[in-house]
Amino acid sequence: MGNSLKAIVAFVPSDECQKYLLEDLEEMPVDKMVDLSGRQLRRLPLHICSFRELVKLYLSDNNLNNLPPELEQLQNLQILALDFNNFKALPLVVCTLKQLCILYLGNNKLCSLPLELRLLQNLKTLWIESNCLQCLPEVVCELSLLKTLHVGSNALRTLPPQLRCLQELRTIWLSGNLLSEFPSVLLDMPFLEVIDVDRNSIRFFPSLAHLPGLKLVIYDHNPCRNAPKVAKGVRRVGRWSEESPEPRKRSGAVIEITLDEIPLPLPAAKPEPE
Repeated sequence: MGNSLKAIVAFVPSDECQKYLLEDLEEMPVDKMVDLSGRQLRRLPLHICSFRELVKLYLSDNNLNNLPPELEQLQNLQILALDFNNFKALPLVVCTLKQLCILYLGNNKLCSLPLELRLLQNLKTLWIESNCLQCLPEVVCELSLLKTLHVGSNALRTLPPQLRCLQELRTIWLSGNLLSEFPSVLLDMPFLEVIDVDRNSIRFFPSLAHLPGLKLVIYDHNPCRNAPKVAKGVRRVGRWSEESPEPRKRSGAVIEITLDEIPLPLPAAKPEPE
């Protein structure tokens, strides 16, 4: 009943209704974090923008499709969660928050990212999974401190060569895209530790044994005829991984060995509000 009431109240722009949705949040919390996830919000209450020392703002699972320009006042913000909303474009005001380290934009309706995203030079984690991206926006390749990129469940067919410029990148999640070939640019990124290309359309894997930083490669649910070769100690998740042999050729025919599907490790969970 409470959620239904909030859904109705969310349509009413009066200050009283907005205060009800905020549950009387009038002063900045001592922990400098505000969590308004799942409040049925259709607009960000301007009162939050007065909390100038705010460090973490969680707005996940609402009905937001825009943000007020007053958000620019939150220049100390380091974590911003906008996932599970209705954004068709990233509000440019987000790109003014230059202290952002972690930005969650997953499960929206984004088809692109603005060039202004390059202003977020402190960004280390970017989640843009489950959007409408047909190519990885090249502006992402200008985020020089980026360590984790989650771009799964889009419609990517390739990756830009500029991605190799991200020398701090350690983890890339590409599951659930439309890759028909293993992205060649990843072969030039020896610093990568985790590569996830699960649930694509890759038929052949090149050797990854030359990547000295690699710790885990997830390649399951691809129509591949071989497993990627990796260096000793690197974990593989997929058919013919270290627990079982690859297909054997006999009289010119490939005999595949049927395996039970291996449970996939999920991307590192995003930090829960403390």
